[in-house]
Amino acid sequence: MSSTKYILGVFDDPDEMMHGIDKLQKNSVPIYDVYTPMPIHGIEAKLNIKDSRLGYAAFMFGCLGGTIMFSMVYYMLVHDWPINIGGKNFFAIPDFIPVTFEWTVLWTSFGMTFTFFFASHLFPGRAPRVMDLRATDDKFVIAINAKGNISHDDITNLLKEAGATEVKHNDRKYVSYE
Repeated sequence: MSSTKYILGVFDDPDEMMHGIDKLQKNSVPIYDVYTPMPIHGIEAKLNIKDSRLGYAAFMFGCLGGTIMFSMVYYMLVHDWPINIGGKNFFAIPDFIPVTFEWTVLWTSFGMTFTFFFASHLFPGRAPRVMDLRATDDKFVIAINAKGNISHDDITNLLKEAGATEVKHNDRKYVSYE
């Protein structure tokens, strides 16, 4: 039994990598992930990646921050310590808008930072994990889960036909920087 977990196809050119994705998909080979040193236009649609739901999280964090701040200002200026300034109403909503807006932005930014770290597993201090270190520099890598897939030799041949300069059989999920 092979201990290979992932088969990596390393490409020099993004067009060849896109051709490799097409070739693998035509042969019903599921792709685990694709690593590139730069954004590639159209790759999300080709890999059937769904749109991110982080926008919904941002909206919820903004609503939470705005509600908390509006409630705090209302409580402090209307119930806890009402001050009569020139006969104005205690509950003057225009006075609440600037600080409520600032807290909405603050809660959204902090909430999205924590949500991003949670969703991507990139907590501060954690070593970055990549399949092939060259994917962050100048290579384009297609990672294929080797377990429960078609023959490894067939996958290797498909990647070579598509223009892969190198095909590696990984026995670990990630390569660490250490």
